[in-house]
Amino acid sequence: MSSKIIDIHNHPNWHSHNIDALVKNMDEIGIDKTWLLSWEISEYEFEMSPSYHQYMDPRGLSAPLWMVVEGLQKYPDRFIGGWAPDPRDKNVRAKLKAAVEIHGIKVYGELKCRMRYDNPDAIITFRYCGELGLPVLFHLECAAGTLEKMSEGIYEWLPWYGGDISVVDNMCKLCPDTKFIGHGPGFWWEISADSDDEKTGYPTGKVKPGGKLIELMEKYENLYCDLSAGSGANALERDLEHAQKFVLKYQDRIMLGRDYFDRRQLDVLEKLDLPANVMEKVLHINAEKILQV
Repeated sequence: MSSKIIDIHNHPNWHSHNIDALVKNMDEIGIDKTWLLSWEISEYEFEMSPSYHQYMDPRGLSAPLWMVVEGLQKYPDRFIGGWAPDPRDKNVRAKLKAAVEIHGIKVYGELKCRMRYDNPDAIITFRYCGELGLPVLFHLECAAGTLEKMSEGIYEWLPWYGGDISVVDNMCKLCPDTKFIGHGPGFWWEISADSDDEKTGYPTGKVKPGGKLIELMEKYENLYCDLSAGSGANALERDLEHAQKFVLKYQDRIMLGRDYFDRRQLDVLEKLDLPANVMEKVLHINAEKILQV
């Protein structure tokens, strides 16, 4: 195991962990630094599920910027700040500029909202992130059949974020100077060619060659992978033989993230028997390089 670990994906004040509890958890796992990410979402989207209220800080709407800043101020040596204001806000670029200059924000993330990420407002925001040197960390989740299901009746309503994998193609193509970090079920189930048959969000069984994610990784050098949450860990764990080849091939563009407080991703990586230099890249070197620190 590497002597240094960076977790590129976690949030302030959620799942019963305030900032102090998160740092204590980092110490227990052996994590040196964490990217402390916002999750900003409109009120009507946040209200769609009681589970959001159960797991998020009731003082705010999801995980807003002020909670990230609170963590940065209390533990400046342990956190790197991320904030993703809604691209549909006409003032988004001005706000980002201020956040970088005043609070030292270094990541645009986590972006997770009910919009296609290749619409004009989003693309111009991502291009500006490229100018600022901010990588864009996004959550993708829009299951096959979503349109058909919601078309069945006027009361049908499903959650979705970002669109399908074609959105990622457009993002990377239209913003070549911006680095994108993919996360979420809709990103990771595309590692397998049978993704259109996916119903659960966390597929099992061997990975079938020809996945759209592989095609995009080959096509765009500005596309990176975040191993966080059940989706990232599951994409490796479901087929360890394929996972080892995947990590070895894209070793310069894969980063450890947790999006929780366990060590599931670390456990999976240890099963892959990776060379020490590759493990170092995944656990901290790639995260340092993408931020140019």
